[in-house]
Amino acid sequence: MNQIELIPAIDIIDGKCVRLTKGDYARKTVYNDDPVQVAQKFEEMGFRRLHVVDLDGAKSKHIVNSEVLRRITTETSLTVDFGGGIKTEEDICIAFDNGAAMVTVGSIAVTHPDLFLSWIERFGADKMILGADVRNGMISINGWKEDSNEALLPFLKKYVEHGVKNVLCTEISKDGTLAGPAIPLYQEIMTAYPGLHLIASGGVSCTDDILELQRKGIPAVVFGKAFYEGKINVKELLD
Repeated sequence: MNQIELIPAIDIIDGKCVRLTKGDYARKTVYNDDPVQVAQKFEEMGFRRLHVVDLDGAKSKHIVNSEVLRRITTETSLTVDFGGGIKTEEDICIAFDNGAAMVTVGSIAVTHPDLFLSWIERFGADKMILGADVRNGMISINGWKEDSNEALLPFLKKYVEHGVKNVLCTEISKDGTLAGPAIPLYQEIMTAYPGLHLIASGGVSCTDDILELQRKGIPAVVFGKAFYEGKINVKELLD
């Protein structure tokens, strides 16, 4: 059995480490005023990767918290993937210039597919993570505030055919709820596209959820709230 890649998440609003429930900005919990301290703690624990989401950026439709990203990448040695508000090539360059190893792009892949394909061509598929945020089987965009007409599997298909290997799939109804991950959804994706490096996101409530994702062959998992609420045994996972 392959080891699942463990990716803690830091979501940022007003420069602070927060979590939302089901993507609702009105249902926000602040866990730390300094995301850099949180990132350093993750590194000290033994994690190597970090998922950073600029929630202000997702709402504003351009990167807002690039300075926080820069501090995380200069004050830790974590491999950071960065998403939220990436709408232009300039946004991608800002993310990379501030130390991101990869960027997560969701909305643009829905609204401007040719533009996203041009980014894959320019920056390389290994630098791009396709964000597939799902609600009722359909892709949501712009910080989960809008639903698109794109069904999940056909949406993935057109980009897998263009070399996309990294997909971050968030089941919005599960996110921030501690209700358990949408394992059947992730299994469906892996059955259709077994070569994907699929990152499961949303609903992780405890250590056993992550171990179950591993047993089901899901390559990677992002978790946030379960960690911040003390429901994950880090030592057990890293061992």
